[in-house]
Amino acid sequence: IILIPLSVTWVTPLFSIGNKRRLEEDDMYQVLPDDASQVLGEELQRHWDKEVRMAAKELRMPKLTKAIVKCYGKPYAVLGIFSFTALCLSSAAMGKTTTGQIVNLLSNDVNKFDEVTTNLHYLWIAPLQAVVVIILLWYEIGPSCLAGVAVLVLLLPLQTMFGKLFGSLRSKTSALTDNRICTMNEVVSGIRIIKMYAWEKPFSALVNDVRREEISKIMSSSYLRGLNMASFFAASKIIVFITFAVYVLLGNTISASRVFVAVSLYGAIKITVTLFFPQAIEKVFETIISIRRIKNFLLLDEIERPNMRFTLEEKKDASVEIKDLICYWDKVSILVELSQLTCLPAYLPQSSLLSAILGELPHDKGVLRVKGQLTYTSQQPWVFPGTIRSNILFGKELHPQKYEKVLRACALKRDMELLPDGDLTVIGDRGATLSGGQKARVNLARAVYQDADIYLLDDPLSAVDAEVGRHLFEQGTYSELQHSGVNFTSLLKRDEEEEPQTNNNHSVVKHAFSQNSISSQNSEVSHTSSMHSVKDGAEQLSVGCPLTWEEAWKNRVTVDKSPSLCSGLTLASVIFGFARSLVMFNVLVKAAQSLHNRMFNSILRTPVRFFDVNPIGRILNRFSKDISQLDSMLPNTFVDFSQSILQNIGVVVVAASVMPWILIPVVPLLIIFLFLRRYFLQTSRDVKRLESTTRSPVFSHLSSSLQGLWTIRAFRAEERFQNTFDAHQDLHSESWFLFLVTSRWFALRLDGICAAFVTVTAFGCLFLRDGLEAGAVGLVLSYAVTLLGNFQWTIRQSAEMENMMTSVERVVEYTELESEAPWETQKRPPPEWPSQGLITFDRVSFSYSSDGPVVLKDMKAMFRPKEKVGIVGRTGAGKSSLVSALFRLAEPEGRIYIDGVLTSEIGLHDLRQKMSIIPQDPVLFTGTMRKNLDPFSQHTDEDLWNALQEVQLKSVVEELPNKMETVLAESGSNFSVGQRQLVCLARAVLRKNRILIIDEATANVDPRTDELIQKTIRDKFRECTVLTIAHRLNTIIDSDRILVLGAGMIQEFDEPYVLLQNQESALYRIVQQTGKAEAASLLESAKQVSTDTASQPSIHILSN
Repeated sequence: IILIPLSVTWVTPLFSIGNKRRLEEDDMYQVLPDDASQVLGEELQRHWDKEVRMAAKELRMPKLTKAIVKCYGKPYAVLGIFSFTALCLSSAAMGKTTTGQIVNLLSNDVNKFDEVTTNLHYLWIAPLQAVVVIILLWYEIGPSCLAGVAVLVLLLPLQTMFGKLFGSLRSKTSALTDNRICTMNEVVSGIRIIKMYAWEKPFSALVNDVRREEISKIMSSSYLRGLNMASFFAASKIIVFITFAVYVLLGNTISASRVFVAVSLYGAIKITVTLFFPQAIEKVFETIISIRRIKNFLLLDEIERPNMRFTLEEKKDASVEIKDLICYWDKVSILVELSQLTCLPAYLPQSSLLSAILGELPHDKGVLRVKGQLTYTSQQPWVFPGTIRSNILFGKELHPQKYEKVLRACALKRDMELLPDGDLTVIGDRGATLSGGQKARVNLARAVYQDADIYLLDDPLSAVDAEVGRHLFEQGTYSELQHSGVNFTSLLKRDEEEEPQTNNNHSVVKHAFSQNSISSQNSEVSHTSSMHSVKDGAEQLSVGCPLTWEEAWKNRVTVDKSPSLCSGLTLASVIFGFARSLVMFNVLVKAAQSLHNRMFNSILRTPVRFFDVNPIGRILNRFSKDISQLDSMLPNTFVDFSQSILQNIGVVVVAASVMPWILIPVVPLLIIFLFLRRYFLQTSRDVKRLESTTRSPVFSHLSSSLQGLWTIRAFRAEERFQNTFDAHQDLHSESWFLFLVTSRWFALRLDGICAAFVTVTAFGCLFLRDGLEAGAVGLVLSYAVTLLGNFQWTIRQSAEMENMMTSVERVVEYTELESEAPWETQKRPPPEWPSQGLITFDRVSFSYSSDGPVVLKDMKAMFRPKEKVGIVGRTGAGKSSLVSALFRLAEPEGRIYIDGVLTSEIGLHDLRQKMSIIPQDPVLFTGTMRKNLDPFSQHTDEDLWNALQEVQLKSVVEELPNKMETVLAESGSNFSVGQRQLVCLARAVLRKNRILIIDEATANVDPRTDELIQKTIRDKFRECTVLTIAHRLNTIIDSDRILVLGAGMIQEFDEPYVLLQNQESALYRIVQQTGKAEAASLLESAKQVSTDTASQPSIHILSN
């Protein structure tokens, strides 16, 4: 006993620091080597692999519980194996889970191990204590004790049944929480599209529907928890009442000594048997459900990685050989008959073939041999949160000369000069601070910097402009690759003939870069949570402290004289106890629901800049872990605290009524209590804050890793990403362990103070024994002993509740985010607006934030009705910013008019719903194809099928299992990039707006799909004003006019043929960079358009 407080004294210096200043991450103690995430993760992985092998041998399902028990039951091990499994998931397995589900498993399910370990021992302690107490009671009051025991025995199966119900409800709640967090992940990831489509309301309804179902299950759980908790407080009164009622009915006489011995013995097992035992059952059943969910995740198919270690001889002969290869994406076959591969012509499924080479797509038949080290750039560029330098180095050591060479080769030098911190600029989640072209070139630079033998490049130039593309070919990356003897220009050049030609050169790409490896440091933008307080739900709850049977007996109301009064008091105590618990849980869960809805609405209404600077993990942390605390932990703790404090007040009042002088030691003890609580909370709050902030990077890292899974595996970087995850997890473990230890430090000191109070009371009774009756002494002592456990528990719960309010503060902080302009205003445009499609920019300047750089500068331009305008310019010139200004994703300076209506005076939804956009990154959402096309249900089935027919997707959708009602995978991953882009085109066709904006929509699609999109636009949007941002000049050369942007300003704006006639024009220079043949073809197209326009009567309506 002496060693216990001494063992926690090592944390005392931390309290001294915490009371002087705010605690930082550096103040935390490092985890012990044996408790490190990597060590525990590897250990559990070993036990789990062994269990899976044994289960396969014995023809049974593997049991995760067995593996965990063998691994000493340490909870952090589960997190380690979690990340390892996520990094090894096959593409087919990724279709069976979602990022939302994985985040929920990490934040809530794994946390159940922490909860169950603190309660597990009560499963054997409670029955053992009950047996000992029954024996002692038999000696004291004889067979009458069996009546009280019978109540206990009846309670146990009832509480076990409650535990099973908890497990069942937990399973249903978890599925709904998975769904909600998955939807939230998609909302946050696709927030730009949601805002530009003005789809906030249907997504709000979607999340609210799921949340309503989730809350109904949580409310049922809370009612069960309330009944469980109320039964704890009522059980002791019922047991004592029944015991002595039977004792009197059997003809015995009650004496003070017998009553208080019995009350004390029952009191000794009251907490363990009626509170902790059922709580342990509840946690065990919840943990069983969590283990089942985690096991299902761990049993998902993992990718089989071939051995990629090669000898120097093999590396000299680097090659990829494919012959008679048949692969399957969910029963869709790909047949490739190539003996040696050099380039991928348009008629082949390029991305699928590359995925087969990478090992992501398992092959059924044929030969696939890879000799040499691979590197890969994905079709949709992937960057992770950190600096641009860390994204390029990707774990390699920095060699300044080589690094500079790569920056020049990938045309990144100028971008580094423009960015505020150069290559040390921190890029947010999903590379939000970079343009599409910059992300593409960072991806390319990452591949070039590696020491690879084979480079797999999946449409790497789709997002870069002609000038940069030319630079990459002639001066940079591709010129270096060409020296290897491979005709790489054949990859992207198209011959005049329709049939593409394949090259029979060996696909051998060699680079003389040296090899070294070092872990890159990921920078994170720190985010300081401001402090708030919240009052939500009911304003006041009237709770009483009913008289107990012992108090009635003390006042000489005996069972013989007034059995009805004792029965009435006990019954009233039980009824009011149950009612109070149910009402309080109801109010608190509704408060949690209200806070979630307010936070979600605030997130939907905040400008997109918020999502650029805040990692997705940080936002999802609020919606997973913090909301989980508000839903279940906080109501539980608050109700427990309120009931405990009322009981403690009752104890002190009764004791003081018998011995008023007892208030003398109570007052100083209370002062010491409050001082200690304040001293503790000063540090504990900071520790809880650190626990919350160190949890966010765990989610962010995992979410980012899942997005770039193919790239990570292609670069063989799984181990490094696993190590980074382990580092984040260890940091969180430090804060979590510190939180547990500081709570124990506090509890031990509270116990010491309570022991002092009991000692003072006992000796006080001895000194005043002559003036006190036996009943009074028994009452005071039994209550003082009760107070020993209860009072420190109450103070601990109050501190725990205040710590949980950190989650409330974090949620409230997100309910008070800066809001963008209102969705609707009193000034509404006419219903038929815009009828012409005239767009006027009048001295418009634009910046994404008040302190950010100005990306559009004093722009003046007019886009005529029905005019087709192409917008070109170097990456970062301000093309996409022009679209952002038009959609008011941030408020522009100056004036933008559409058909004479000033856009800044109308609501955002009135503006955005009247413009259609086909975005650069096609975004589909989990849900049916119907919901993806028409979330407001504004169109008939015929309209939807016609739209799909227009974009040649009708046959694809008809082949789906449930056609239009087929639920798509997360982010529409069961569709190719080209198909997703066609769905976006179908949305634009359905909306039938007068204004269409195409933001590099054909950047990631093959030429055939590009041609289809251009044809559909010409046919279906003939009467519309169309603004097209494009890097492929052939897609915009037939426009009525072309706008050339540079550094946020208009360089020139005129008909393409007129501009091309001037050899000093910016467009002329851009066209010449495409090569002589392509430039001649573009000039001929522009001339043809000019001739056709001149021969037609003017149909443009000019207006101011």
